[in-house]
Amino acid sequence: MPGTQSNEPDESWEYSLSLPGDPRAVTVSRRTLRLILTVHGLIRLVDVAELLAAELVSNAVRHTKGPADLRVRWSAGVLRIGAWDADPQPPGPPHSFEQALDLEGGRGLALVRACFDLWGWQPLTRDGSRGKYVWCELAAVA
Repeated sequence: MPGTQSNEPDESWEYSLSLPGDPRAVTVSRRTLRLILTVHGLIRLVDVAELLAAELVSNAVRHTKGPADLRVRWSAGVLRIGAWDADPQPPGPPHSFEQALDLEGGRGLALVRACFDLWGWQPLTRDGSRGKYVWCELAAVA
């Protein structure tokens, strides 16, 4: 709309953080993501984005053996957060929050499902290791 100013950054950018297969990687990824979003003027997305990233990285570290990557991309008003891990098996679909209340596990992805706008996964090779990339998108609403 002519004359309308957006507070969202116009430029696209992408970051990737390599993480060891260590539970402390979740904290490192959350703090790194907070810094990235802050310096790019997207502080209002931090709380939800941290939740999403923490769950994706936690699953990558907890359920696979080996390293993981956090990937963060901003383009056209959409934040994509993803985690690569060394397990090529596809993830199960996240349960709805209502379904997850009675489950022993899987509540984290149900909470994530309540927050993201779109999610997916794809097989992906990194440094010769087969694995998968699980991602979700969060649209910035003005």
